Amino acid sequence: MLKNIKDVDQYIAVQPVAIQERLEKLRQTIKAAAPDAQEVISYNMPAYKLNGMLLYFAAHTNHIGLYPMAAGIEAFKDELTKYETSKGTVQFPYDRSIPIGLVKKIVKFRAQQNIEKAAAKKKK
Repeated sequence: MLKNIKDVDQYIAVQPVAIQERLEKLRQTIKAAAPDAQEVISYNMPAYKLNGMLLYFAAHTNHIGLYPMAAGIEAFKDELTKYETSKGTVQFPYDRSIPIGLVKKIVKFRAQQNIEKAAAKKKK
């Protein structure tokens, strides 16, 4: 596991060159889908916050993990059947392209969830 990562640029830069482009594309997709989200490093992984944590991503030996929380996986379980998933994670193997359209939908869904949750808290 990487330690003392300061920002997402550094996280991507220390990855193998062959993976850097994929990570940057994923990063740009997330930023385009949730332009108001704050990019941070959390648990030594790139993460995005918008009224709370939206999601994380990380490079692994054979895949990129996307961590959109359990709700982000559950809401798109039918579209994620081609990928390994667990309660809050989906794995995008390096030998297949990242489904950019699906990632955008997941990010937008999570952003909307957090916005609605924050609005509900304000009403209380």
